[in-house]
Amino acid sequence: MTPLEIFHPRLDEARRLLVLELDHGKANEMGSEQLDAFEALCDRVEQAASSESPITCLCTTSRKRSKKGTPIFIAGANVTERVGWDDVRIKAHVIRQRTLMQRLRRLPVFHVVIATGITLGWGTEYLLTADWTIALPEASFGLPETGLGILPGARGSAELASLIGPAHAIRLGCTGETIDADEALRIGLVQARADDLDAALAKVHDFAERLRRRSPLALALYKHAVLDGLGRDESQRIAIESAAYERCVDSGEAAIGRANFDQIVAGGMPAWGHHRR
Repeated sequence: MTPLEIFHPRLDEARRLLVLELDHGKANEMGSEQLDAFEALCDRVEQAASSESPITCLCTTSRKRSKKGTPIFIAGANVTERVGWDDVRIKAHVIRQRTLMQRLRRLPVFHVVIATGITLGWGTEYLLTADWTIALPEASFGLPETGLGILPGARGSAELASLIGPAHAIRLGCTGETIDADEALRIGLVQARADDLDAALAKVHDFAERLRRRSPLALALYKHAVLDGLGRDESQRIAIESAAYERCVDSGEAAIGRANFDQIVAGGMPAWGHHRR
């Protein structure tokens, strides 16, 4: 079994959609084995980007439930595997997590997370790798780390405030308060609610249908231009946009779009030049 297979990946080739369904351990906790799997995921998506069958939409979700029937998305990091580790190894492990989260955030796809239940610590930080998060009614979110003598170290302390503002980020990180799906939506931690997993997956399929008709290169460049521009002044943002636009032109994607304008307007999909990347 390859590392990625522990996440039960399902590729919908027609929609160019890759779905990960987390179901491991007692509570989908994240440890070294799972980091291996996510690194394999990044390799797969990045390699597919230059192929004739790129992945344009990624979805991460879970159907896992506890023995009591409580739904779980990601209950946190696998702390038990660190028993006996020295400080040097622990620091290196957290650096690896942080680097992985940065890589996941930059994948050249539209990433949708469906938070189905308990989403704590690492799970809440994982939302920061998503482009869109849908919460189900039983989802709950929190950052318990400061109660364990640490802080959210997989981009949570660094990036959460950019998503929900410093007041809410400090509130969640300092108090360890657990919030429900309604509060998560109110403060912007998630972007949508769905009544159940089927309804959430239907929305993912709608996203995927829209995405698959578009230039995978243009999609990736737009996403990267938006992310690269965050926190920069206007002149830098314009320079980033200009470079991304010119790459679309230089790659030939813009010419394909012009030549197939009528087909695209009618809902068709031209043969985008994936091999030119």
